[in-house]
Amino acid sequence: MKISGASRFVLKYFFIGVIIASVIAILKPDLLQLNSGRNSLVFDSSQTNNQNNYIDQNKQPETTPAITKPATQNRTCGRIVVSYADSVSKAAPAVVSIHTAKIIKERVTPVFKDPVLRHFFGRNLRSQTRKRIETSLGSGVVVDHNGYILTSYHVISDADEIQVVLNNGSAIKAEIAGVDQETDLAVLQVKAENLPVINIGNSDKLRIGDVVLAIGDPFGVGQTVTQGIVGATGRNSLGITTFENFIQTDAAINPGNSGGALINAYGDLVGINTAIYSKSGGSHGVGFSIPVNLAIKVKDSIVEKGYVVRGWLGIVPRKITPLMAEALGLSSDEGVFVEYILKKGPAYNAGIRQEDIILEIDGNKVDDARTAMDYLAGIEPGKEVTIRGMRRGRYYTAVATAIQRPITTPAK
Repeated sequence: MKISGASRFVLKYFFIGVIIASVIAILKPDLLQLNSGRNSLVFDSSQTNNQNNYIDQNKQPETTPAITKPATQNRTCGRIVVSYADSVSKAAPAVVSIHTAKIIKERVTPVFKDPVLRHFFGRNLRSQTRKRIETSLGSGVVVDHNGYILTSYHVISDADEIQVVLNNGSAIKAEIAGVDQETDLAVLQVKAENLPVINIGNSDKLRIGDVVLAIGDPFGVGQTVTQGIVGATGRNSLGITTFENFIQTDAAINPGNSGGALINAYGDLVGINTAIYSKSGGSHGVGFSIPVNLAIKVKDSIVEKGYVVRGWLGIVPRKITPLMAEALGLSSDEGVFVEYILKKGPAYNAGIRQEDIILEIDGNKVDDARTAMDYLAGIEPGKEVTIRGMRRGRYYTAVATAIQRPITTPAK
Protein backbone atom coordinates (compact mmCIF):
# COMPACT_ATOMS: atom_id res chain seq x y z
CA MET A 1 0.00 0.00 0.00
CA LYS A 2 1.41 3.33 -1.08
CA ILE A 3 1.30 6.36 1.19
CA SER A 4 0.65 9.65 -0.52
CA GLY A 5 3.00 12.57 -0.12
CA ALA A 6 0.54 14.53 2.00
CA SER A 7 -0.02 11.64 4.41
CA ARG A 8 3.70 11.04 4.64
CA PHE A 9 4.14 14.73 5.59
CA VAL A 10 1.50 14.58 8.38
CA LEU A 11 2.87 11.38 9.90
CA LYS A 12 6.38 12.79 9.88
CA TYR A 13 5.46 15.84 11.92
CA PHE A 14 3.11 13.87 14.20
CA PHE A 15 5.96 11.61 15.31
CA ILE A 16 8.24 14.64 15.74
CA GLY A 17 5.59 16.23 18.02
CA VAL A 18 5.28 13.08 20.12
CA ILE A 19 9.06 12.95 20.56
CA ILE A 20 9.23 16.63 21.61
CA ALA A 21 6.34 16.21 24.10
CA SER A 22 8.04 13.19 25.65
CA VAL A 23 11.28 15.13 26.12
CA ILE A 24 9.42 18.03 27.75
CA ALA A 25 7.50 15.67 30.04
CA ILE A 26 10.79 14.23 31.28
CA LEU A 27 12.82 17.44 31.61
CA LYS A 28 10.15 20.15 32.37
CA PRO A 29 6.94 18.51 33.63
CA ASP A 30 5.68 21.79 35.21
CA LEU A 31 5.21 23.29 31.72
CA LEU A 32 2.42 20.81 31.05
CA GLN A 33 0.31 21.73 34.17
CA LEU A 34 -1.28 24.72 32.41
CA ASN A 35 -1.94 26.48 35.77
CA SER A 36 -4.62 23.90 36.55
CA GLY A 37 -4.45 24.68 40.30
CA ARG A 38 -5.32 28.36 39.99
CA ASN A 39 -8.84 27.94 41.38
CA SER A 40 -8.09 25.32 44.02
CA LEU A 41 -8.05 25.92 47.81
CA VAL A 42 -4.69 25.38 49.46
CA PHE A 43 -4.45 25.04 53.26
CA ASP A 44 -1.05 26.07 54.57
CA SER A 45 -0.46 24.09 57.77
CA SER A 46 1.51 26.98 59.21
CA GLN A 47 -1.71 29.03 59.32
CA THR A 48 -2.95 27.12 62.34
CA ASN A 49 -0.50 29.02 64.55
CA ASN A 50 -1.64 32.53 63.65
CA GLN A 51 -3.72 35.02 65.62
CA ASN A 52 -7.26 33.61 65.60
CA ASN A 53 -6.13 31.31 62.78
CA TYR A 54 -8.03 32.25 59.67
CA ILE A 55 -7.97 30.74 56.19
CA ASP A 56 -8.11 33.04 53.16
CA GLN A 57 -10.14 31.38 50.43
CA ASN A 58 -9.36 34.16 47.96
CA LYS A 59 -5.58 33.53 47.90
CA GLN A 60 -3.98 31.85 44.87
CA PRO A 61 -2.21 28.55 45.65
CA GLU A 62 1.13 29.81 44.41
CA THR A 63 0.96 32.79 46.82
CA THR A 64 -0.15 31.24 50.12
CA PRO A 65 2.64 31.90 52.63
CA ALA A 66 2.12 31.52 56.38
CA ILE A 67 0.01 34.43 57.63
CA THR A 68 1.72 36.44 60.36
CA LYS A 69 -0.51 39.52 60.62
CA PRO A 70 -2.33 40.32 63.90
CA ALA A 71 -5.88 39.36 64.77
CA THR A 72 -7.33 42.59 63.36
CA GLN A 73 -7.02 40.96 59.94
CA ASN A 74 -10.11 38.91 60.83
CA ARG A 75 -12.20 41.90 59.80
CA THR A 76 -11.27 41.26 56.16
CA CYS A 77 -14.20 39.85 54.21
CA GLY A 78 -13.89 36.33 52.90
CA ARG A 79 -11.86 34.81 55.73
CA ILE A 80 -13.01 32.02 58.00
CA VAL A 81 -11.94 32.07 61.66
CA VAL A 82 -11.02 28.59 62.81
CA SER A 83 -9.68 29.40 66.29
CA TYR A 84 -9.72 32.19 68.88
CA ALA A 85 -6.94 30.62 70.92
CA ASP A 86 -4.54 33.55 70.56
CA SER A 87 -7.19 36.09 71.52
CA VAL A 88 -8.12 34.04 74.58
CA SER A 89 -4.50 33.58 75.63
CA LYS A 90 -4.10 37.35 75.38
CA ALA A 91 -7.04 38.10 77.70
CA ALA A 92 -7.46 35.06 79.96
CA PRO A 93 -4.50 35.71 82.33
CA ALA A 94 -6.19 38.96 83.45
CA VAL A 95 -9.47 37.23 84.35
CA VAL A 96 -9.58 36.10 87.98
CA SER A 97 -11.83 34.05 90.24
CA ILE A 98 -13.27 35.82 93.27
CA HIS A 99 -14.04 33.87 96.43
CA THR A 100 -15.99 35.63 99.17
CA ALA A 101 -16.81 34.65 102.72
CA LYS A 102 -19.53 36.09 104.92
CA ILE A 103 -19.80 35.32 108.63
CA ILE A 104 -23.40 34.82 109.68
CA LYS A 105 -24.31 34.79 113.37
CA GLU A 106 -27.34 32.80 114.44
CA ARG A 107 -28.99 32.58 117.84
CA VAL A 108 -29.91 29.01 118.62
CA THR A 109 -31.29 27.18 121.66
CA PRO A 110 -31.03 23.51 120.77
CA VAL A 111 -32.01 22.11 124.18
CA PHE A 112 -34.90 24.53 124.51
CA LYS A 113 -36.76 22.60 121.82
CA ASP A 114 -36.89 19.48 123.99
CA PRO A 115 -40.29 19.53 125.80
CA VAL A 116 -38.93 17.48 128.76
CA LEU A 117 -36.08 19.92 129.42
CA ARG A 118 -38.44 22.82 128.94
CA HIS A 119 -40.72 21.34 131.63
CA PHE A 120 -37.93 20.99 134.23
CA PHE A 121 -35.88 24.11 133.45
CA GLY A 122 -38.61 26.45 132.32
CA ARG A 123 -38.20 29.07 129.64
CA ASN A 124 -35.16 30.80 131.11
CA LEU A 125 -32.62 28.79 129.18
CA ARG A 126 -30.14 31.12 127.52
CA SER A 127 -29.85 31.02 123.78
CA GLN A 128 -26.47 30.44 122.20
CA THR A 129 -24.80 32.21 119.29
CA ARG A 130 -23.54 30.09 116.47
CA LYS A 131 -21.41 31.29 113.60
CA ARG A 132 -21.40 29.88 110.14
CA ILE A 133 -19.52 30.96 107.03
CA GLU A 134 -21.38 31.50 103.80
CA THR A 135 -19.21 31.43 100.69
CA SER A 136 -19.85 32.52 97.13
CA LEU A 137 -17.98 32.60 93.86
CA GLY A 138 -17.64 35.06 91.02
CA SER A 139 -15.17 36.43 88.51
CA GLY A 140 -13.27 39.66 87.94
CA VAL A 141 -10.95 41.40 85.50
CA VAL A 142 -7.62 43.13 86.19
CA VAL A 143 -7.92 46.46 84.36
CA ASP A 144 -4.76 48.36 85.29
CA HIS A 145 -1.26 47.93 86.68
CA ASN A 146 -2.20 49.36 90.09
CA GLY A 147 -4.01 46.15 90.96
CA TYR A 148 -7.56 47.38 90.36
CA ILE A 149 -10.07 44.68 89.47
CA LEU A 150 -13.55 45.23 88.04
CA THR A 151 -16.30 42.85 89.10
CA SER A 152 -20.04 42.81 89.79
CA TYR A 153 -21.31 44.44 92.96
CA HIS A 154 -23.57 41.50 93.75
CA VAL A 155 -20.53 39.20 93.77
CA ILE A 156 -18.92 40.95 96.76
CA SER A 157 -21.86 42.63 98.51
CA ASP A 158 -21.80 42.13 102.29
CA ALA A 159 -18.62 40.03 102.08
CA ASP A 160 -16.43 39.96 105.18
CA GLU A 161 -13.45 38.55 103.31
CA ILE A 162 -12.55 38.55 99.63
CA GLN A 163 -9.88 36.44 98.00
CA VAL A 164 -8.79 36.69 94.39
CA VAL A 165 -7.40 33.62 92.64
CA LEU A 166 -5.20 34.45 89.67
CA ASN A 167 -5.00 32.51 86.45
CA ASN A 168 -1.78 30.85 87.67
CA GLY A 169 -3.54 29.53 90.79
CA SER A 170 -2.08 31.94 93.35
CA ALA A 171 -4.50 33.50 95.85
CA ILE A 172 -4.36 37.13 97.03
CA LYS A 173 -6.46 38.98 99.59
CA ALA A 174 -8.46 41.81 98.03
CA GLU A 175 -9.86 45.03 99.47
CA ILE A 176 -12.91 46.94 98.23
CA ALA A 177 -11.89 50.25 96.66
CA GLY A 178 -15.51 51.23 96.07
CA VAL A 179 -18.84 50.07 94.73
CA ASP A 180 -21.65 51.39 92.57
CA GLN A 181 -24.86 49.53 93.20
CA GLU A 182 -26.72 51.51 90.53
CA THR A 183 -24.67 49.84 87.78
CA ASP A 184 -23.91 46.63 89.73
CA LEU A 185 -20.18 47.31 89.58
CA ALA A 186 -17.46 47.05 92.21
CA VAL A 187 -13.77 47.88 92.18
CA LEU A 188 -11.35 45.72 94.15
CA GLN A 189 -7.66 46.27 94.72
CA VAL A 190 -4.92 43.74 95.35
CA LYS A 191 -1.31 44.33 96.28
CA ALA A 192 0.74 42.36 93.81
CA GLU A 193 3.42 43.04 91.24
CA ASN A 194 3.49 42.17 87.55
CA LEU A 195 -0.21 41.42 87.34
CA PRO A 196 -1.45 40.61 83.84
CA VAL A 197 -3.69 43.45 82.64
CA ILE A 198 -6.37 43.09 80.00
CA ASN A 199 -6.45 45.36 76.97
CA ILE A 200 -9.42 47.74 77.07
CA GLY A 201 -11.58 47.81 73.95
CA ASN A 202 -14.28 50.24 72.81
CA SER A 203 -17.80 48.98 73.48
CA ASP A 204 -19.30 51.85 71.47
CA LYS A 205 -17.97 50.20 68.31
CA LEU A 206 -19.72 46.88 68.91
CA ARG A 207 -22.18 45.86 66.24
CA ILE A 208 -24.94 43.29 66.29
CA GLY A 209 -23.44 40.09 64.96
CA ASP A 210 -19.90 40.70 66.24
CA VAL A 211 -18.25 37.63 67.75
CA VAL A 212 -17.67 37.85 71.51
CA LEU A 213 -16.28 35.45 74.11
CA ALA A 214 -17.15 35.21 77.80
CA ILE A 215 -14.38 34.28 80.24
CA GLY A 216 -15.07 33.38 83.86
CA ASP A 217 -15.33 30.65 86.46
CA PRO A 218 -18.83 29.15 86.11
CA PHE A 219 -19.95 26.91 88.97
CA GLY A 220 -16.37 26.98 90.30
CA VAL A 221 -15.18 24.42 87.74
CA GLY A 222 -12.25 26.62 86.69
CA GLN A 223 -11.67 29.25 84.05
CA THR A 224 -13.94 28.62 81.09
CA VAL A 225 -14.42 30.33 77.73
CA THR A 226 -17.70 30.40 75.82
CA GLN A 227 -18.42 31.90 72.42
CA GLY A 228 -21.36 33.83 71.03
CA ILE A 229 -22.29 36.97 69.18
CA VAL A 230 -23.65 40.38 70.12
CA GLY A 231 -27.40 39.94 69.95
CA ALA A 232 -28.30 43.53 70.85
CA THR A 233 -26.82 46.69 72.33
CA GLY A 234 -28.40 49.31 74.55
CA ARG A 235 -30.72 46.89 76.33
CA ASN A 236 -32.55 48.64 79.18
CA SER A 237 -35.74 48.60 81.24
CA LEU A 238 -34.86 45.11 82.47
CA GLY A 239 -35.09 45.96 86.16
CA ILE A 240 -31.56 44.75 86.86
CA THR A 241 -29.92 48.08 87.77
CA THR A 242 -30.83 51.76 87.91
CA PHE A 243 -28.71 52.64 84.89
CA GLU A 244 -29.01 50.03 82.17
CA ASN A 245 -27.31 49.98 78.79
CA PHE A 246 -26.49 46.30 78.44
CA ILE A 247 -24.81 44.31 75.71
CA GLN A 248 -26.92 41.22 75.04
CA THR A 249 -25.11 38.04 73.99
CA ASP A 250 -25.77 34.35 73.55
CA ALA A 251 -22.30 33.44 74.84
CA ALA A 252 -23.06 31.13 77.77
CA ILE A 253 -23.01 33.02 81.08
CA ASN A 254 -23.66 30.88 84.16
CA PRO A 255 -23.46 31.34 87.95
CA GLY A 256 -19.83 32.18 88.70
CA ASN A 257 -19.40 34.13 85.45
CA SER A 258 -20.68 37.34 87.05
CA GLY A 259 -17.98 40.00 87.02
CA GLY A 260 -16.00 38.18 84.34
CA ALA A 261 -14.85 39.40 80.96
CA LEU A 262 -16.67 39.72 77.68
CA ILE A 263 -14.00 40.13 75.00
CA ASN A 264 -14.14 40.71 71.28
CA ALA A 265 -12.51 38.49 68.66
CA TYR A 266 -9.20 40.29 69.15
CA GLY A 267 -8.89 39.75 72.90
CA ASP A 268 -10.00 43.25 73.99
CA LEU A 269 -12.35 43.75 76.93
CA VAL A 270 -15.73 45.07 75.77
CA GLY A 271 -17.97 44.21 78.72
CA ILE A 272 -18.35 42.95 82.29
CA ASN A 273 -20.75 40.01 82.49
CA THR A 274 -23.45 40.67 85.04
CA ALA A 275 -26.76 38.85 84.50
CA ILE A 276 -28.69 36.24 82.56
CA TYR A 277 -32.31 35.74 81.64
CA SER A 278 -33.16 32.30 82.92
CA LYS A 279 -35.97 30.37 84.55
CA SER A 280 -33.67 27.57 85.68
CA GLY A 281 -30.59 29.48 86.84
CA GLY A 282 -28.51 28.25 83.90
CA SER A 283 -27.73 29.83 80.56
CA HIS A 284 -30.58 30.05 78.06
CA GLY A 285 -28.61 32.05 75.53
CA VAL A 286 -29.68 35.47 76.82
CA GLY A 287 -26.92 37.09 78.84
CA PHE A 288 -26.17 40.72 79.66
CA SER A 289 -22.88 42.58 80.03
CA ILE A 290 -22.10 46.10 81.17
CA PRO A 291 -20.31 48.01 78.37
CA VAL A 292 -16.64 48.49 79.20
CA ASN A 293 -16.80 52.22 78.39
CA LEU A 294 -19.29 52.67 81.23
CA ALA A 295 -17.41 50.29 83.53
CA ILE A 296 -14.12 52.16 83.11
CA LYS A 297 -15.80 55.51 83.84
CA VAL A 298 -17.21 54.05 87.04
CA LYS A 299 -13.82 52.62 87.98
CA ASP A 300 -11.99 55.90 87.34
CA SER A 301 -14.50 57.87 89.41
CA ILE A 302 -14.30 55.39 92.29
CA VAL A 303 -10.50 55.40 92.26
CA GLU A 304 -10.38 59.21 92.20
CA LYS A 305 -13.21 60.11 94.58
CA GLY A 306 -14.35 56.88 96.23
CA TYR A 307 -17.79 57.14 94.62
CA VAL A 308 -19.36 57.75 91.22
CA VAL A 309 -20.02 61.36 90.26
CA ARG A 310 -23.53 61.78 88.80
CA GLY A 311 -25.80 64.75 88.31
CA TRP A 312 -29.31 64.74 89.77
CA LEU A 313 -32.37 66.98 89.75
CA GLY A 314 -34.55 65.08 92.20
CA ILE A 315 -37.14 63.78 89.75
CA VAL A 316 -38.37 60.37 88.68
CA PRO A 317 -39.29 60.48 84.98
CA ARG A 318 -41.67 58.05 83.29
CA LYS A 319 -42.10 57.24 79.63
CA ILE A 320 -45.36 58.50 78.14
CA THR A 321 -47.28 55.70 76.47
CA PRO A 322 -49.97 56.36 73.84
CA LEU A 323 -52.58 55.39 76.45
CA MET A 324 -51.15 57.89 78.95
CA ALA A 325 -51.03 60.59 76.28
CA GLU A 326 -54.73 60.04 75.57
CA ALA A 327 -55.62 60.12 79.27
CA LEU A 328 -53.63 63.33 79.81
CA GLY A 329 -55.12 64.97 76.73
CA LEU A 330 -51.77 65.21 74.94
CA SER A 331 -51.54 65.41 71.17
CA SER A 332 -48.51 63.09 71.13
CA ASP A 333 -46.44 60.86 73.41
CA GLU A 334 -43.35 63.08 73.20
CA GLY A 335 -41.40 63.88 76.35
CA VAL A 336 -41.39 62.24 79.78
CA PHE A 337 -43.90 62.46 82.61
CA VAL A 338 -42.66 63.71 86.01
CA GLU A 339 -43.96 60.88 88.18
CA TYR A 340 -42.26 62.06 91.37
CA ILE A 341 -40.37 65.17 92.40
CA LEU A 342 -38.36 65.77 95.55
CA LYS A 343 -39.61 68.81 97.41
CA LYS A 344 -36.90 71.42 97.85
CA GLY A 345 -34.83 69.50 95.30
CA PRO A 346 -33.13 71.16 92.28
CA ALA A 347 -36.05 70.62 89.88
CA TYR A 348 -38.65 71.69 92.46
CA ASN A 349 -36.69 74.84 93.26
CA ALA A 350 -36.57 75.63 89.54
CA GLY A 351 -40.39 75.57 89.36
CA ILE A 352 -40.94 72.08 87.95
CA ARG A 353 -43.81 70.17 89.50
CA GLN A 354 -45.14 66.63 89.66
CA GLU A 355 -47.17 65.59 86.57
CA ASP A 356 -45.37 68.12 84.35
CA ILE A 357 -44.14 66.98 80.95
CA ILE A 358 -40.41 67.43 80.25
CA LEU A 359 -39.81 67.80 76.52
CA GLU A 360 -36.16 68.88 76.29
CA ILE A 361 -33.05 68.96 78.47
CA ASP A 362 -30.39 71.41 77.31
CA GLY A 363 -32.01 71.45 73.89
CA ASN A 364 -31.99 67.66 73.57
CA LYS A 365 -35.35 65.98 73.07
CA VAL A 366 -36.20 63.25 75.56
CA ASP A 367 -38.78 60.61 74.70
CA ASP A 368 -38.12 58.00 77.36
CA ALA A 369 -37.20 57.92 81.03
CA ARG A 370 -33.93 56.06 80.46
CA THR A 371 -32.60 58.75 78.12
CA ALA A 372 -33.54 61.47 80.60
CA MET A 373 -31.90 59.68 83.54
CA ASP A 374 -28.73 58.90 81.61
CA TYR A 375 -28.40 62.47 80.39
CA LEU A 376 -28.92 63.97 83.83
CA ALA A 377 -26.49 61.50 85.40
CA GLY A 378 -23.82 62.67 82.97
CA ILE A 379 -24.15 66.30 84.04
CA GLU A 380 -21.50 67.53 86.43
CA PRO A 381 -22.93 68.56 89.82
CA GLY A 382 -23.11 72.34 90.08
CA LYS A 383 -23.85 72.83 86.40
CA GLU A 384 -27.04 74.60 85.30
CA VAL A 385 -29.52 72.62 83.21
CA THR A 386 -32.13 74.22 80.95
CA ILE A 387 -35.40 72.34 80.81
CA ARG A 388 -38.28 72.92 78.42
CA GLY A 389 -41.51 71.59 79.86
CA MET A 390 -45.26 71.72 79.65
CA ARG A 391 -47.98 72.03 82.30
CA ARG A 392 -51.66 71.82 81.45
CA GLY A 393 -50.99 72.64 77.82
CA ARG A 394 -48.71 75.62 78.52
CA TYR A 395 -45.02 75.50 77.65
CA TYR A 396 -42.35 76.85 79.95
CA THR A 397 -38.56 76.99 80.36
CA ALA A 398 -36.86 76.36 83.69
CA VAL A 399 -33.22 76.46 84.77
CA ALA A 400 -32.12 74.03 87.50
CA THR A 401 -28.73 73.43 89.08
CA ALA A 402 -27.71 69.78 89.21
CA ILE A 403 -26.44 68.29 92.46
CA GLN A 404 -24.61 65.06 93.26
CA ARG A 405 -26.93 62.09 93.00
CA PRO A 406 -27.35 60.50 96.45
CA ILE A 407 -24.94 57.61 96.93
CA THR A 408 -27.06 54.57 97.63
CA THR A 409 -24.15 52.34 98.63
CA PRO A 410 -21.06 54.08 100.03
CA ALA A 411 -17.60 52.66 99.55
CA LYS A 412 -16.38 50.42 102.36
